[in-house]
Amino acid sequence: MSVMRWTRHSHKKKQRGYHHGNLKEALMAAALDLIAEKGPAGFNFAEAARQAGVSAAAPYRHFRDREALIADVARVGFELLEENLRKAWNEAQPDPLTALMNTGKAYLAFARKEPAYYSAMFEAGLSNVEHAELARAGDKAFDVLKIACEAVSANLPEATRPPSLMMSLHIWSMAHGIASLFGRADPSRRKLPVSPEDLLESSVLLYLQGAGLGQNN
Repeated sequence: MSVMRWTRHSHKKKQRGYHHGNLKEALMAAALDLIAEKGPAGFNFAEAARQAGVSAAAPYRHFRDREALIADVARVGFELLEENLRKAWNEAQPDPLTALMNTGKAYLAFARKEPAYYSAMFEAGLSNVEHAELARAGDKAFDVLKIACEAVSANLPEATRPPSLMMSLHIWSMAHGIASLFGRADPSRRKLPVSPEDLLESSVLLYLQGAGLGQNN
C-alpha cells in the first residue's frame, strides 16, 4: 500500500513546501502539525491555511471545511495503522497467537509514535456516515484484527469460543484502552508498574484462557 507520509522534521516550518499542485498535501501536513500542538478542536480553517503558507480561501479548492480536512488526515492515519498491523500480523507467522500479540503491540506503537494521527482518528468526533473514505479506511484497519482473531479463535474449544467479531471488539477495546491511558507519548499518559505491551499481553492471555485457550477440544 502506498500511503502519504509526513514527519515533523520533513515539513515543519518550510512554508509547507507549497508549490503549485501539492496544495492538498501541504494543508494536510499543516493540519497534522496543528493537531499535534493544539488537538483536533484547537484550530480553525484559516489557521491551517496560514500554517500552510496559503491564502484563507485556498483550502476550499480541496476541502469543504476544517472537518473535511481533519477527516482526510484521519484517513491517512488509518491507512498507516492498517499497514503497520498487516506487517505485524505477518500472515500468522510464526503462529497465530504470537502474531496476534504482535498486532496488538503494533497498535500501541502507532499510538505512541503518531499521536497527532491517533488524535485525528479517535478524538475529532468525525462522522463515519459523512466521511465514507474515512470509514472504509477504519474498517480495513479493523479487518486485520478480525483476521487475527479468527485465526486464534479457530484453536479454541467450540463450547467456549466467542464469536470472532465479538472477540475482535474485545481485544480492540483492550488495545485502545491501554494505548489511550498508558501508551501515549503526551502529558496525559499515566504511569504503569509494567510496560503497556506487557499489560496488553497479559490481558489478552487472561481473556483467551477464559475462552478456553490451552484446553482440549
